[in-house]
Amino acid sequence: MAPSPSPPRPDYVRRHLRFGWWSLFVFLLLGATLETLHGFKAGFYLDVSNETRRLMWTLAHAHGALLGIVNVAAGVTLRALPELPGDPRIRLISATLRAATVLLPAGFFAGGVTFYSGDPGVGIALVPVGAACLAIAVFLLARAVSAPSGPPAATEKRRRNG
Repeated sequence: MAPSPSPPRPDYVRRHLRFGWWSLFVFLLLGATLETLHGFKAGFYLDVSNETRRLMWTLAHAHGALLGIVNVAAGVTLRALPELPGDPRIRLISATLRAATVLLPAGFFAGGVTFYSGDPGVGIALVPVGAACLAIAVFLLARAVSAPSGPPAATEKRRRNG
């Protein structure tokens, strides 16, 4: 009897490259839109009373673009170290990094849509959640990259045999 084929693993390299490049495109477009609002002296964006909005939307653009680049870097890292996609932590790393890429900029953007006496709106509550997701993803990926090479079982066997 032939062994049953193992279920296909998600292609994390392609997933992060695709997600990163599209994120970078979207957030660079947001930056161009903000520059256009600035160029046309849009009051709802430039008035002194809307300083909070301007800051929040600029932070959304900057964090989104940076996290797009981080996703591309994660995809390149996974391609450079072929043993990583087999690591059981990769699923969590991938999910938390993509969540951070959405939650951080979305929180800043939503915080600038409505604001109260100079304080960001309630959407800003997404920022700490996104930051926690980013911290988890970066920590776990740094640990995975720092681990000895080879499949986890082989690495454990080498460690025991000394």
